[in-house]
Amino acid sequence: FLFGFFLKCKMANFQPVQLFRGGSVEERGENARMSNFVGAVALTDLMRTTLGPKGMDKILQSMGHNGEITVTNDGATILKSIHVDNAAAKVLVDISKTQDAEVGDGTTSVCVLAGELLREAEKLIEINIHPQTIVEGYNLAASIARKRLEEIAECNGEDAEKFEQDLLNIARTTLSSKIVRNDKDHFSRLCVDAVLRLKGSKNLDAIHIIKKPGGSLKESRLEEGFILEKRIGVGCPKRIENAKVLIANTTMDTDKIKVYGAKVKTDSIQTVAEIEDVEKQRMWTKTQKIVDHGINCFINRQLIYNLPEEYFASKGIMSIEHADFDGIERLALVLGGEIVSTFDHPEQVKLGTCDLIEEDMIGEDKVIRFSGVALGEACTIVLRGATEQLLDEAERSIHDALCVISQTTGERRIVLGGGCSEIECALAVDQAAQKTSGKKALALEAYARALRQIPSIIADNAGYDSAELVSQLRAAHAEGKISMGLDMKDGGIGCMKELGITESFKVKSQVIISASEAAEMILRVDQIFKSAPRQRSQDP
Repeated sequence: FLFGFFLKCKMANFQPVQLFRGGSVEERGENARMSNFVGAVALTDLMRTTLGPKGMDKILQSMGHNGEITVTNDGATILKSIHVDNAAAKVLVDISKTQDAEVGDGTTSVCVLAGELLREAEKLIEINIHPQTIVEGYNLAASIARKRLEEIAECNGEDAEKFEQDLLNIARTTLSSKIVRNDKDHFSRLCVDAVLRLKGSKNLDAIHIIKKPGGSLKESRLEEGFILEKRIGVGCPKRIENAKVLIANTTMDTDKIKVYGAKVKTDSIQTVAEIEDVEKQRMWTKTQKIVDHGINCFINRQLIYNLPEEYFASKGIMSIEHADFDGIERLALVLGGEIVSTFDHPEQVKLGTCDLIEEDMIGEDKVIRFSGVALGEACTIVLRGATEQLLDEAERSIHDALCVISQTTGERRIVLGGGCSEIECALAVDQAAQKTSGKKALALEAYARALRQIPSIIADNAGYDSAELVSQLRAAHAEGKISMGLDMKDGGIGCMKELGITESFKVKSQVIISASEAAEMILRVDQIFKSAPRQRSQDP
């Protein structure tokens, strides 16, 4: 009896146990780690050529019927546009989006650094170092790097003139890798002036960017107030002073029956005419309620049909139709008004105000200019350029610069760029590795090598000898010359303070934090489960 029992148990052990539904895929141990490393490193290799002031651009072509193309080297834009299937690659895409949302720049750097950390971790795993040991070493190295970054950071927030110069240098550094690099002095001045108008506020909605094809990038300018890319209604006044503006989101066509499938049957033309008269009367009543608010300008998100437009013109009221939703939201913010949909209680409505509304021309297009708005810091950046793709990329570049500058007005510390900060942090991590016993020291050394890859990639992308430049940079920092970095204009190393190559402390710190956390998350994975695809039902 006992022999039969043990025989049955032994036979049961050899029978495969099916845990997952058919079509599911499971990867374990080394296969799972290899899958993660391959995906992350492949994405890093895709992004690394866009890093630095001499980085290359990518063309992203839509597969739709229009075949729209985007030419960019912005990391966040590239990663949002491509669809990846690898789990680790998706993690890198997510940290790039987080970096863009948090500080607005450093999206390529964070992806490249995370990929280099995983590349170094793969080498350590091959010599039988456990992933948890690597994670502990990386966490220690990240804290050392952040501490060193805080030590070398500078703050000129108390001196307004020096701080403004810091903002200009940060803007130039940010824009030096963008399509506007040839006019970076002009655009950095433009961005800094726009952010300083906010007086410490980080609400970038007060800065409106419009794109007008034609001319050159050098002709881009900063305008006070708000510019709306719409036209004034026919017969309405083209210029209004001391404007009182009602901003609305309501239907301004004749009040037709809005029930789908409803029909009105009649056997006489007279009845049709009566129905039309009733509809017109309803619209007259609605328009009169709007006029009773005591306004001289009416802006609607939706269309304004001929009948109400004619009524507004007869009363000397400017009407503007079809302002898009973003335009309406921004107008409400800038003019200090509220968006309304009903007009029965004028006393409860907050109207927008401005000193002057007038029609203007930019290039060959008519626009509406709002001057002396309630939100005094509001302004508009008018971008000019030859093509739509150029203007789109210029807008992304300006947006990155505005985000970095606005973040720096809050966190006023700055660090030196050109690979200077990475080399200094790597040196601090290397020194800590020499004092650390055990296998954790190998993880610290790997982290330092990953940091040194950033200046190496920047030099490679510029076509210079990266091994020579990085070795010179390491020697200079070992001698205590902590302001030395890569000079990509002359192909050597130089003093970053003298060259004015500075970056925001918050951006650089966030790169280290996000890249380390992403690498740790991927290293902790030892199994990957892919669910079975949804079964499509067959037609009978």
